[in-house]
Amino acid sequence: MSNAEFARWMRDTQSRTETALAAALPEPSIAPARLHEAMRYAVLGGGKRVRPLLVHAAGEIAGAPIAHLDHAACAVELIHAYSLVHDDMPCMDDDVLRRGKPTVHIQYDEATALLVGDALQTLAFQVLSNHAVSLTPSGQLNMIRLLATASGSRGMAGGQAIDLAAVGKQLSREELEVMHVHKTGALIRASVLLGAQAGNMPTDEDLQRLDHYAKLVGLLFQVVDDILDAEADTATLGKTAGKDADHAKPTYVSLIGLDESKRLAADMLAEAHALLTPLGERANRLHALADYIVHRPF
Repeated sequence: MSNAEFARWMRDTQSRTETALAAALPEPSIAPARLHEAMRYAVLGGGKRVRPLLVHAAGEIAGAPIAHLDHAACAVELIHAYSLVHDDMPCMDDDVLRRGKPTVHIQYDEATALLVGDALQTLAFQVLSNHAVSLTPSGQLNMIRLLATASGSRGMAGGQAIDLAAVGKQLSREELEVMHVHKTGALIRASVLLGAQAGNMPTDEDLQRLDHYAKLVGLLFQVVDDILDAEADTATLGKTAGKDADHAKPTYVSLIGLDESKRLAADMLAEAHALLTPLGERANRLHALADYIVHRPF
């Protein structure tokens, strides 16, 4: 697959996701209008939609219907958006910029931001339960369970709790990995598995390969995020650069250094590609997405 073909597929999938999100989110004309307006502000018109892209790429390998993937991608992106709204609040990372515009609590207020996150989280499960996202009812239930687990205390929320408790502390590499497997990796892994479960994977071995790839790419995403926070400027990132260092948060860069973090990212990328090789051309888009994650922002 050429770079141009991948870029075209990525734009088409991002557009499909935007359409699905816009349809799922309540219109601002519906009461409570301010909350609904803030929900749309938090979700629409920004972000690279990496998680929806992973849903669609994995789903195509499983032969999933495109409508199933649209709804699954919408659900996982709503969870991601809610996590960003809460992550930016003063009681968490206290950030004022997200995706190049004021964060929700700055644009509106803290109480509205809290409610926006709550409402986006519940809307994600409404989307997964209201629409067909699997070939069987039991498969749909498994997908709902998968996203709930990835979002909760054993996944993303738990990772954020570990992150907050680790501020100012020196973590081992193993402890840092555990934190990011939960905080960032759980939802990325869920994205790949949601796509796979929206159709029929040819073999259990293929599903295990995708699961291993997803775990690896989840960590890779965080390593690259730490590198970008250390190297890129605020305008490029669309969020406050250098925030992790300013807040004394443990990162791969603070633990092993910038050069070693870059070597780690290169090694993890090579391993991700090797995992996908037995899947042949079916995995071309997952190959390209691993590269995209490493070389962002574009």
